[in-house]
Amino acid sequence: MAHRVVIVGAGFGGLAAVQGLAGTDVTITLIDQRNHHLFQPLLYQVGTAALATSEIAWPVRHLVRKRKDVTTLLGVVTGIDTQNRAVLLDDGGTSAYDTLVLATGARHAYFGHDEWEPYAPGLKTLEDATSIRRRILLSFERAERETDPARRAALLTFVIVGGGPTGVELAGAIAELAHQNLPQEYRRIDTRMARIVLIEAGPRILPSFTEDLSAYAHTALERLGVEIQLGQAVRECNDQGVVYGDRPLAAKVILWAAGVRASDAAVWAGLPADGAGRTRVAPDLTAPGHPEIFVIGDTATINAWRGKPVPGIAPAAKQQGMHVARTIKMRLRGNAAQRIFRYRHSGNLATIGGRAAVIDFGWIKMRGWLAWWAWGLVHIYFLIGVRNRLAVALSWLWIYSTGSRNACLITQGEQRPTPPQ
Repeated sequence: MAHRVVIVGAGFGGLAAVQGLAGTDVTITLIDQRNHHLFQPLLYQVGTAALATSEIAWPVRHLVRKRKDVTTLLGVVTGIDTQNRAVLLDDGGTSAYDTLVLATGARHAYFGHDEWEPYAPGLKTLEDATSIRRRILLSFERAERETDPARRAALLTFVIVGGGPTGVELAGAIAELAHQNLPQEYRRIDTRMARIVLIEAGPRILPSFTEDLSAYAHTALERLGVEIQLGQAVRECNDQGVVYGDRPLAAKVILWAAGVRASDAAVWAGLPADGAGRTRVAPDLTAPGHPEIFVIGDTATINAWRGKPVPGIAPAAKQQGMHVARTIKMRLRGNAAQRIFRYRHSGNLATIGGRAAVIDFGWIKMRGWLAWWAWGLVHIYFLIGVRNRLAVALSWLWIYSTGSRNACLITQGEQRPTPPQ
């Protein structure tokens, strides 16, 4: 009987493990609660109407259709029976394993204020992105009909909480949308009057970048019309806006990019976790006391980068997935020696609107227009399939040359603006 590998999560880490096990005498069961693999680095572009959902997501079954050793299950994991080595599913079913790989990712975290989520959604899934796009576009539509100046100003105020790469990219994209792409499409409002406010509790934006690149990004965002508020944490979020420091700000669109929390994988298996819910794994990425269970990606925490925690980014998850695959293959050959995982950092990248970016590869730093082109080439390279690479490249070229965003679609939920009160 072939060795049974169950992989929970079809993100970067889970798919890397599947790819790394190709040609091995194993049977693989790939479980995910969604039927698609998502290219999360470009998710904010769906949320700001630059790309369509189909350009950054691919059906999992299609990706593994040629792998007869892989069975794909659409389902929600509710627990893990570590004693009997079985994954428990929401429909009462189970999936037995000899080796288990948990690669279930993370969600946004509100630092003990989960009641803020309805007013300040995060950005981790396609549903999040289309919901954010709907909020942004509906706010413009409602402002077009609003006659009260104060309420119109609130509708044209967009707040982004968190100055990391996601927050910076969202702020820049919304600023371009409001100030460059939409002005000719409305008659009663001037979308160039929209306020985009980026709030960061720390002393600077992009804290994972060097100070000079962070300063460049700060200046570039301000040139786009983004207001940056530093050193003041958000104290309240509600349907009227936010309070940061001691200052209230009326806003109808608030977006959360300030923190993440791991999935419930540690809870499923009763594993030790940090304050963000990430499983504290051994040096070889196995769960403590369970050498048959690997935990990778945003679900895990490990100091494997010069004594520091591995960052929660796609390249790290892919490296961990490949490491797990190599470890499984070595074990099947009879080599049970522990293989310590060491993360190789490939650099930090962030785009600031459609004309500038910052890149830090360690050995070289780039900023500005040239960095934006390099950022685009890197992201196109890592997309899956020639068709998707071409589609994204053409979408960017169209926006760059015409200023028109064809993905400005209000979908899901209520699509009509609420009549003015």
